[in-house]
Amino acid sequence: MKVLAMMLMAAMLGGCGTVQTVARSDQVAVDDLKRNKSYCGAVPRIYSGVMYDFCTLHAPISEGNAYNAALPGWAIDAVASGVLDTLLLPYTIYKQQADGSIVIN
Repeated sequence: MKVLAMMLMAAMLGGCGTVQTVARSDQVAVDDLKRNKSYCGAVPRIYSGVMYDFCTLHAPISEGNAYNAALPGWAIDAVASGVLDTLLLPYTIYKQQADGSIVIN
């Protein structure tokens, strides 16, 4: 059971909104949101993981958009992103002041 829980956590962190927007380059998040045809024009760096999840959810339903296909998985990822975003808040406030929002369009 522990191994299954660890594998689930690793899979969730791989697609976690916070990992997509904070740990990776901005271009990765931009490309992913464009591929999902999100309607968001920009993602603020403060609580960027939660906003990334909402932008991904607020996209047309398609086979490539896993969030729209699995709403319970999205909810778990949004909660995990919220926790990580809160822990990273001092860093993301600094990045927001220094670099501004992640512009999609």
